[in-house]
Amino acid sequence: MKRATRSAAPASKTRFSDPLAEVLRPGQSVDLLKELHILTRDGKLNQDSRRKLKQVYHLCNFIEPLLTDVLGQQDSLTLADHGAGKSYLGFILYDLFLKGRPGSHIFGIETRDELVAKSRELAARLGFARMSFLNVTVAESITTEALPPRIDIVTALHACNTATDDAIRFALAKEARHIVLVPCCQAEVAAVLRKYKNESFGKTPLSELWRHPIHTREFGSHLTNVLRCLQLESHGYQVTVTELVGWEHSLKNELIIATRKNAPRGDARERLRLILQELNLQELEGRFFGPQSA
Repeated sequence: MKRATRSAAPASKTRFSDPLAEVLRPGQSVDLLKELHILTRDGKLNQDSRRKLKQVYHLCNFIEPLLTDVLGQQDSLTLADHGAGKSYLGFILYDLFLKGRPGSHIFGIETRDELVAKSRELAARLGFARMSFLNVTVAESITTEALPPRIDIVTALHACNTATDDAIRFALAKEARHIVLVPCCQAEVAAVLRKYKNESFGKTPLSELWRHPIHTREFGSHLTNVLRCLQLESHGYQVTVTELVGWEHSLKNELIIATRKNAPRGDARERLRLILQELNLQELEGRFFGPQSA
């Protein structure tokens, strides 16, 4: 008697994973990412765009609790993105968190005409009605009637050199509840250190910290952010400093988050003054000192 032949097991179905599904946030607009050139026109994600998207999403992880904090206390929210560039951050924040919140509004502040025009066109095309883009300087952004007298959150992502300080000045004037900064290409303090290097040698042994040119550059960059943190603390902000992403992704990697606590610190103001004096940087007092917050 012949044995019944065992039927072959059904072939297992091959599973294909969607690489975009592993990267995109729920509800994320693919059309927006194509318009921002993070995705290619056929919806593909290359290595460079993957890196860029990871940085923006990582920053969003830090900003989302700040949005929640503001919207937990009031129905409306205003966010100003200084040095907005192509407004990657503003568009993605709006798309992920604010397009369903009618009381929210994002303002992109940028001085390059062509970028402002492109951002306005994109917002109109996508129906992002509560996004506005202003071509104004920092001084103009503080006084223009196109912006409300108070702004809840101020961001400045990779704002080069003194543009970060300009964003801080704007945030202080607008009494921002939260400030999010990723400084970049900081040269001003290093230039002043270099300018008075010879005089500093006779004044303090700490001048050895910036005697060599590469140390002048790196120490100047680090010192700039230390001074900014003291400045914010002197105006009543609680400051946290951390990494934005891993160093393998970006060397411009320091993230400063400041939350207004309405408790100006006189000791921070005094330490700021003493550091400028000790390191022969008195000519920068005008940048780091302003009127005390009430």
